[in-house]
Amino acid sequence: MRRREARAGLLFTAPWILSLVIFTAYPVLASMYFSFTEYNVIQPPEWVGLENYETMINDPAVWVAVRNSAYYSLISVPVGLVASLGLALLLNLGAKGIGIYRTIFYLPTLAPPVVGVIVFMLMFSPANGLVNEVLRGLGLPTPGWLSDPAWSKPTLIIMGLWGLGASALIFLAGLKDIPQSLIEAAHLDGAGMLARFRHVTLPLLSPVILFNLVMGVIGSFQVFTSAFIAGGTEGGPLDSTLMFVVLIYRSAFRYFDMGYASALSVVLFLALAALTALIFVASRRWIFYAGVDR
Repeated sequence: MRRREARAGLLFTAPWILSLVIFTAYPVLASMYFSFTEYNVIQPPEWVGLENYETMINDPAVWVAVRNSAYYSLISVPVGLVASLGLALLLNLGAKGIGIYRTIFYLPTLAPPVVGVIVFMLMFSPANGLVNEVLRGLGLPTPGWLSDPAWSKPTLIIMGLWGLGASALIFLAGLKDIPQSLIEAAHLDGAGMLARFRHVTLPLLSPVILFNLVMGVIGSFQVFTSAFIAGGTEGGPLDSTLMFVVLIYRSAFRYFDMGYASALSVVLFLALAALTALIFVASRRWIFYAGVDR
C-alpha cells in the first residue's frame, strides 16, 4: 500500500521535478561549467580556467554595475517594504468596498513589466511628461529624470514601486493571521495605536517581513526590464542605469561572450546566496514565531 502511494506521489510530482531539473538545475550547472570556458556560441567552448573571473576583477564595468545595483537595493528594498506594509495596513481596514481597492492595487502586478516601464517613461518625459508638467505648474524645478545621471536611479526606484501590490497582499495575509484577541488585550491594557503596532503587530508580522525582505533583496539585484528599456545595454546616461543583470545580458547577447556572462551569473548567484544566508542569520535577533520558544 505504501509503495503504491509512493509511486502515485512520484507520478504527481514528476512534472514539477522534471521542470526543475530542465529549467533550473541544468542551466545553473551549465553556467558554472561555461564560466570556466571561452564560449561564443558558434565555436565549441574552450577551457580557460579562472581567466573569466580574473577579467571580472579588473573590469571597470563590473564595479560600476555593482555600485548601481547596491544603490538600487539599499534604497528600493526599505522603501518598498515600508510602502507595501503601509498599503497593507490601509487595505486591512474594514471600510466599505475595501475589496475593490485590494483588487485595484494588485492589478498593476498583472500587467507586463514592459508596459509599466513605458508608461512611467512617458510620465517622466522631460519635455512633456505629466510629472514635469505638474512641477512646472507649481513653479518647481523639472529634473531630467532618466536623462540625468543624478536622477536616473531614483527614477528606476520609483518605477519599481509599480509592483508593490504583490508584497502588500502578502503583508495583508499576515495581518489577517494576527489574533484579534491579542490586539484587544493590548488595548484593554491601555496600549495606544502605535504601542499596539510596535509591540503586537510588528513582532507577529516579523516572519512575513523576513520573507518580503529576502524576496525584495533578490529581486532588487535582478532588476533588468526597467534599466534595460531606460538605458539600453550601455546603461545610459553615463552608466548610471548599468545594473548587474544588464551587464550579464550585454556580455552574452551583444558581445556573445557566453563564458564571461556565465561567470558574472555565477558570481551574482553566490553573492545572493551569501546575502540571503546572512539575512537569515541576522533575523534570529528580531524574528518571532508565535508559539515557539526562543
